[in-house]
Amino acid sequence: MGTHTPGRRGLGSRRLGAAQIVFFVVAAAGPLYAIAGGVSATYAVTGSIGVPLSFVLLAPVLALFAVGYAAMSRYVTNAGAFYPYVAHGIGRSAGAGVAYVTVLAYSSIQVGVYGLFGLSLSTWLDAVFGLSVPWWLAALLMVLVVGAGGVLRIDLNAKVLGVALGLEVAVLVVVDVAMFSHPDGGSVSLVPLSPSSLFTAGVGAVFAFSIAVFTGFEGAATYGEECRDPRRTVGRATYIAIGLTAVLYIASSLGMAVATGPDHVVERAAAEGPGLLFGLGGQYVGTAFADTAYVLFLTSQCAALLSFHNAVARYFFALGREGLLPEGFSRTSKRTGAPIGGSLVQTTIAFVVVAVFALAGRDPFTDLFTWTGVTASTGVTIIMVAVSLSVLGFFARRPGRETWWRRRGAPALAAVTLTAVLVLIIVNFDVLLGPAGAIPALRWGLPGLLLLAGLVGFFRGEALRTRQPDVYAGIGGPLREDDEPVLDPR
Repeated sequence: MGTHTPGRRGLGSRRLGAAQIVFFVVAAAGPLYAIAGGVSATYAVTGSIGVPLSFVLLAPVLALFAVGYAAMSRYVTNAGAFYPYVAHGIGRSAGAGVAYVTVLAYSSIQVGVYGLFGLSLSTWLDAVFGLSVPWWLAALLMVLVVGAGGVLRIDLNAKVLGVALGLEVAVLVVVDVAMFSHPDGGSVSLVPLSPSSLFTAGVGAVFAFSIAVFTGFEGAATYGEECRDPRRTVGRATYIAIGLTAVLYIASSLGMAVATGPDHVVERAAAEGPGLLFGLGGQYVGTAFADTAYVLFLTSQCAALLSFHNAVARYFFALGREGLLPEGFSRTSKRTGAPIGGSLVQTTIAFVVVAVFALAGRDPFTDLFTWTGVTASTGVTIIMVAVSLSVLGFFARRPGRETWWRRRGAPALAAVTLTAVLVLIIVNFDVLLGPAGAIPALRWGLPGLLLLAGLVGFFRGEALRTRQPDVYAGIGGPLREDDEPVLDPR
C-alpha cells in the first residue's frame, strides 16, 4: 500500500468561505436534477403521494446530525471528512472501514450521474439538432471534461458552480410559483403533507429515495483544510445547505402534486419521468422557458459531477496521505495544490464503469443511475450513523467547551433516527432497484459491497496497527484544540 511519508501535505491555501463551500455541497445535491429526476422517480417507483412530507421530516434529522458534526469539526480538520471523525471517536480501524465505505459510496453516485447525463444529453441533441449520439459517448466525454476540471484551482470551479446553482434556483422558483398558481381542480391541496399519505406500506422506500436526493449536503468538511475559518465555516455551510435544499425539495415536490393533482402525480411521474417538471414548466410558463430549463437540467448535472469529483478526489488524497491507499493517491499539483492523484484515480474508475455498462448494453437510467444511486444513499446513511456515534464517543472523553446538546443530545437523536432510516432502506432495497430487485445478486450484492468495503478497510487498519504502528497512529490526522489558531497546513 506504500509507505507513509513524514509531514502532512495540504491542499493549498485557505481561500474558501462559507458561500463557496455551499456552492460545492448544494451543487452536489443538484437541486434541479434531483427534483426533475429524483423526486419524479420517488413518486413513480414508490407510488406514494407523501413525498413532500418525507422531506419535511428528514430535514430536521439531518440538522440533528449536523449539530454534532459541526461541533466536532472544531477539532478535526481533514480532507477525508467522515473517517477522521470515526477514527477519533470510535477507533482508527473503524475509521479506516468508514473511509473505504465513503470512497465506494461517493464514487458510486458520481458514476451514476454520468449515466443520467449521457442519456439526458443524448436526448437533447436528438430533439434539438437531430443528432444521434449514443449515451455512453456523451457520458465518457463528460468523464474526461470533469477529470480536467478536477485539477484546476478550486476557486475557479466554485465560481462555475455558483453561477450554475443560482440559475437552477431561479428556474425552480419560477416553476414552483407557476405550479402553485395553477392548481389542479382550482385549489391548492395539502393532502401530500398529511401523515396518512406518507405512512403507508411504501414509507421505507420513500425515505430511502428522499435521503438519496439530499446526498451531498454533508460534504462541507471535505473542504476543511481549505477554509479560511474551519471552526465556523464547516458548520455554517452545512446548515445553509440543508436549509436551502429542504425548502426547494418541499416546495417543488408539493408543487408537482398540486399542479397535476395528488391523485394523478404518481401516474404522470411514471409516464413522463424527468419530463414531468419541464412539461409543467412549458405548460404554464412557456415552451422557451422549458427548453431553457432543460439546458440548465444538463448544467445541473455538470455541477453535481464537478462537486462529487472534487469530494472523492479529496478522499483519495487523504487516504493516500495516511497510508490507507498507495502514496501516489495523495499527489498534489505544485501550482494549484489540487489533488491530482485522487482526481486521476476517480476519472479512471468512472471511465471504466461507464464503459462496462455500455458494453453490457445496460440502460443508463434504470440500471446505471438507479443501482449506483441506491448503493450510494445506503452508504451515506451508514456513514452518518457512524459519525453520530463517533461524536458521542469523542466528547465522552473530552467534553471541552461544547454544550450537552451538541456533544450528547443531538448526536444521540441523530444516531437513533438515522439508524431507523437505514433499516427502512435495507428492508425496502428490492423496491429501490425496481424490476432488478427480484435478482438476489443485486438485492443483496449491492449493500453487500458496502459491507465488504467496510471490512476491507477495517482489516487494513488492523494490519497497519500490527505492522506499521507509526502509520496507524496517523489515521484520522492530528486533533487541535477549539481555540487553537488555524495554520496553513503547508
